[in-house]
Amino acid sequence: MIIIREAISRAQLKVLAEEHFGDMVKAVVDCERRVMAVGAELHADAEQLLLEDGSDQEDLWGVNLYPGKEGSDWIEFDSMINIRPQQNNRSRRVEDAAICSIIIEIVSDLVQ
Repeated sequence: MIIIREAISRAQLKVLAEEHFGDMVKAVVDCERRVMAVGAELHADAEQLLLEDGSDQEDLWGVNLYPGKEGSDWIEFDSMINIRPQQNNRSRRVEDAAICSIIIEIVSDLVQ
């Protein structure tokens, strides 16, 4: 499990995916600090790593990344850590389109 602060290649991300789930890697994105943690067995583990690194809970969102896919199919906005009624997110999916856009932008900056 690592925190990505600077861009990595999609090939590097694919290696991380192959180590755990084959074609997918779990990631938690910090929308404020513009970093993400990847390579955890559970989103909660990556979330904890970022919290220990100084992130705030309300800025963290869980996604699944499929480095072998293209277009919008490669980011899946689904994680148990996303269930946050206090932030008006009542499902595992990131429901706010603006937050989804920020996540896409950050992931695109960090995985090239």
